[in-house]
Amino acid sequence: ELHLIGPLQSNKAAEAVALFDVIETVDREKIAKALSVEMRKQDRHPHLLVQVNTGAEPQKAGIAPQEAVAFVERCRTEHGLEISGLMCIPPANENPGPHFALLAKLAKQAGLGILSMGMSGDFEIAIALGATHVRVGSAIFGAR
Repeated sequence: ELHLIGPLQSNKAAEAVALFDVIETVDREKIAKALSVEMRKQDRHPHLLVQVNTGAEPQKAGIAPQEAVAFVERCRTEHGLEISGLMCIPPANENPGPHFALLAKLAKQAGLGILSMGMSGDFEIAIALGATHVRVGSAIFGAR
């Protein structure tokens, strides 16, 4: 499976739908609308995850936690998107546990089964808190 875990611009939605099996960075209405149009056009339906900015970091993409459940519902009802789960990247200098717990709580509220959280340095905590997908590139390939 190919996962898109980086920022997605709406003008790249066609390429993302054509190429990826999972798009983990749905984070705003404009992206949801563009993905919906392209998925119908291409008759291709990658799994979609909403990115949540659990640390309220201005430099990071993602929907605010307090808006996440409503955004998932709008994606479903207004854009006809089947959202599979949530993704987060906690702040680098904070304990990731509370961020992972928050994401798990939001996923449960929204009825979502996929939790993409945890990277090479904190994947054990993420798994303990319910992660179904972890991103462990550095642990496998080494630091950049």
